[in-house]
Amino acid sequence: MLWKAQRFYLMNLQRKLSEIDKKILKILLDPNGRVSSQTLSTKLGIPRTTVQHRRFFLEKYYLEFAYTLKLDYLAYRRVDLTIYTGGGDTVRIAEKLLQRDEVVYVGRTIGDPTIDLRAIAIVKDTLKLLDLLEALKSIPNVRDVIWSELVQVMGRKRSVPSSAIDDM
Repeated sequence: MLWKAQRFYLMNLQRKLSEIDKKILKILLDPNGRVSSQTLSTKLGIPRTTVQHRRFFLEKYYLEFAYTLKLDYLAYRRVDLTIYTGGGDTVRIAEKLLQRDEVVYVGRTIGDPTIDLRAIAIVKDTLKLLDLLEALKSIPNVRDVIWSELVQVMGRKRSVPSSAIDDM
């Protein structure tokens, strides 16, 4: 039997979003989308209380929010790792990766048959990166580790295309 809160959650996820919800999402998901409810109210021409209620609902059921450090200002580097595993050991390898302090994210992937895991690590310098790569390659059943690093942002758009929001 579903709890009342779970039923409410499922009922709300199954319904289509209102046009106001979609407009609010488009503004909030914009790369510069950190705006107050008062600003949203003015921009959309609707009462602030309506914006606050809709925003609360969207933030509860549809949005995730996280702060991120500006690593380049702190002389740290974010490194993306793609890992090829073998022997059906992917979950154990992921758990082992997450035990390392510099690894902040590990996800299982599909698509390219030579990439089983994607990880994100934060390192101070090239020496720390090389140490991490050697440690990862020494884990049993890790066949290959490839790293990449973003060196220049060429542009930034909304995190979800407008057409996907319109379809919700």
